[in-house]
Amino acid sequence: MMSPFAEFERAVRGVGPKTAVVLGSGLGGATANFRESASVALGDVPGLVPTTVRGHNGRLVVGLWSESPALLFLGRLHFYEGHTSEILTSSVRAAANLGVKRLILTNAAGGINPALGPGALMAIRAHINLIGGNFWREMPKDTAVVSLYSHDLIRAMREHELAAGRELPVGVYAALTGPCYETPAEIRALAACGADAVGMSTALEAEAAAELGLEVAAISCIANKAAGLSPGSLDHAEVLANAKLAVERLWVLLSTVMDAV
Repeated sequence: MMSPFAEFERAVRGVGPKTAVVLGSGLGGATANFRESASVALGDVPGLVPTTVRGHNGRLVVGLWSESPALLFLGRLHFYEGHTSEILTSSVRAAANLGVKRLILTNAAGGINPALGPGALMAIRAHINLIGGNFWREMPKDTAVVSLYSHDLIRAMREHELAAGRELPVGVYAALTGPCYETPAEIRALAACGADAVGMSTALEAEAAAELGLEVAAISCIANKAAGLSPGSLDHAEVLANAKLAVERLWVLLSTVMDAV
């Protein structure tokens, strides 16, 4: 009897996707018009385990995004769940093994740049990878990675938004370990380092994809102002609720990336 992943792999070969999308916290609604051909639980994908975070469906699906064949990760794994970097990047290797040439990462993030409020989108041009222990003590001198994200895909997204009468900010994403939200003092330090948004994912996946030769783009959906930049405390329910503000716009923007040459 064929395993669930073997059946899924056969379906993927039939559809032939060249683009994979990872949908972060609360962003599963962006797939409302996706035509699914087959799916498999992340725990059934070799090298992966089930996701445990609320707002992450935990499935890998293949089908048509508009008219473009695509592979979708509905949710992701996080370092703070206790996983190694090897497990966290297994999704990227799985996508590459299934024939994907382009990886689009999305996340729900806190806005550090004052111009980024809840519901805003930001294309990532570089990231600061601070995932792991003692990152403030061990931070390297050059923390911003400038060469991972595709200039062509960023340009395609910005041109699309400009044609629609909107501006798409482009900025630096800081990836921290979590699961605790950052303190106001840490946010001030990240701002001083040049970060525009902060979250708990994306960086390791982007680096693994670049090492495999995949074209990479990433979009942050701003779910809240970062700690100390707005009244009140932060919580995951707020992140999920505010992420939904950007879902419809995210669908259109991702469709633009799918169609980019």
